[in-house]
Amino acid sequence: MPWPWRRKSHRKLARIALEGPIAGAARERVLKALRQVEEREFPALLLRIDSPGGTVGDSQEIHAALLRLRRKGCTVVASFGNISASGGVYIGVAADRIVANPGTITGSIGVILRGNNLSKLLERIGISFETVKSGPYKDILSPDRALTEAERGLLQGLIDSSYGQFVTAVAEGRSLGEEVVRGFADGRVFTGAQAKELGLVDELGDEDTARRLAARLAGLDEEKVRPVTFGKPRRGLGAMIPGRSLWGDLQQALHLELAWAGQPLWLYRP
Repeated sequence: MPWPWRRKSHRKLARIALEGPIAGAARERVLKALRQVEEREFPALLLRIDSPGGTVGDSQEIHAALLRLRRKGCTVVASFGNISASGGVYIGVAADRIVANPGTITGSIGVILRGNNLSKLLERIGISFETVKSGPYKDILSPDRALTEAERGLLQGLIDSSYGQFVTAVAEGRSLGEEVVRGFADGRVFTGAQAKELGLVDELGDEDTARRLAARLAGLDEEKVRPVTFGKPRRGLGAMIPGRSLWGDLQQALHLELAWAGQPLWLYRP
């Protein structure tokens, strides 16, 4: 049932920007913003996504929150920016409609689990580990040895399960058959134009195109309505330093790449 639209926000359009890797603080910020949009009963949300992806759980939580918001009567339109890949796609398919630039980089539908086998290097420099464990798989992906066949099978099952969840989310969100989705969900990336041909995107255009679409779907005046932005990231003194943003992004990408080594995640591409 649509909201009764009792508040002043009933003629306004909400906007949330999801930028950068989807993990931790970004998840908390977006979920808090979604709760505010729900509480103020906005009829429509413009979700701007510019992200290379992120962790499985964080992407799923935002996806679920968007579906709850839609069930409350809020129309959601996703706008893919420079890049909306992997976890960005997972979140985007929870929207009613998706708009992407023709040159947007999207896709990368898949899951990866990675560890490092440093056993030869450790042997060369004379370092060995002594391990006491409660079960045969407790030190799985330990860097001082290769995977056993049993461990590899166990991890492959984990990856297949996560991948199946991803495929199902895309199939349901885009009204596509799962076999159709598996036909292109092999980790490859697409342009926005290619994604539209595959059915991942509804329209080609910029953020203003998405704003106008959200307004029309919600019965708002697309010429006059302007978005009210929620969940703005905090800006410290570092944001005033020239080049700080790019350097910070590079540092964050490196941190995530190291922190997530050996952890399941939607394929992350810096």
